[in-house]
Amino acid sequence: MTYRAVLCGCGAMARGWLKALQDDPELGRDVAVVGLVDLDRAAAERLANAFGLDGAVLGTDLADVLQATGADMVFDVVVPSARARVVETAFAHGCHVLSEKPLSVSMDEARHLVSLARQAGRVHAVVQNRRFISGIRRLRRVVEEGLIGTLTGVHCDFFIGPHFGGFREEMDHVLLLDMAIHTLDAARFVSGKTPLSVYCVETNPAGSWYRHGAAATAVFRLSDDAVLTYRGSWCAEGRRTSWESAWRLVGSKGMLTWDGEDAFEATVAGDEPGLLRGFRSVDVPEAPSEAQTHGHRSVLCDFVAAIRSGMTPETVSHDNIRSLAMVFAAIESARTGQVVDIQAEGQTEGT
Repeated sequence: MTYRAVLCGCGAMARGWLKALQDDPELGRDVAVVGLVDLDRAAAERLANAFGLDGAVLGTDLADVLQATGADMVFDVVVPSARARVVETAFAHGCHVLSEKPLSVSMDEARHLVSLARQAGRVHAVVQNRRFISGIRRLRRVVEEGLIGTLTGVHCDFFIGPHFGGFREEMDHVLLLDMAIHTLDAARFVSGKTPLSVYCVETNPAGSWYRHGAAATAVFRLSDDAVLTYRGSWCAEGRRTSWESAWRLVGSKGMLTWDGEDAFEATVAGDEPGLLRGFRSVDVPEAPSEAQTHGHRSVLCDFVAAIRSGMTPETVSHDNIRSLAMVFAAIESARTGQVVDIQAEGQTEGT
């Protein structure tokens, strides 16, 4: 069966979705993009021309295009403030939904969308494509195999200075809400821990070209007495980190560092006498499945496979809401100057 998809939101990010579909022959057989929707019809026309979607239905109203195409799924690539209405419309027409991150612009709205997905009996997932890269999969494997012992700390640094223009430069809490969620979701996946509370300081540093919240430092308490620290800035000029952050995992036996690109180093305690025992290097295992390391394309494959099999996709909304809860708790902590407990739908400590 080939699923009929309507893509809603034809801005720059939509090109990455369509390229991912075209780059995978199997996905191309599984999914046919039959409609494009944008408030600016010309944007939909440009995208259709760029990707050879000559037969696609173009429009400015999602409900009309869903009705005309009889679509099975909606690819939601709209700005976050428009997400809820798009998802609601898709469910009302019986469609499965794959949304860009963040899942929503508030926790109440996120809980509402998760509830709607359950009521509709549709698959609802979020594009957390950073989970589906080789480096993150390798970190997860290191933790699962106990290479550095029991995990006690995850430390992530993100310092980069992109000049996007557009809506990001006008957002509130731009780093935490639009970018940090990638690292926080990946850290939750890598650690296998439950986020319990957070203390966060958010600033908009001198020289920032963003209106609000371009930098943040957060300390998360995780289950099993583990800790996650996040230090980040989206207006950090000079020598940058990777887009994936620079990572240090600390365990009871040793540490692993990853620069977010190609450099991995795992070390465990040595046997030197004296104050410091030194260290010895150990090999870092490869990612367990090559199919899980293609970023956006792997998210799409996982989403389609879940629809076909009836299984749950890895980034399903009722799990991804826990990553979103980390973001909004950090924002609340920054606002109040207090430690904030993290609560997602149905979450209790240690679950």
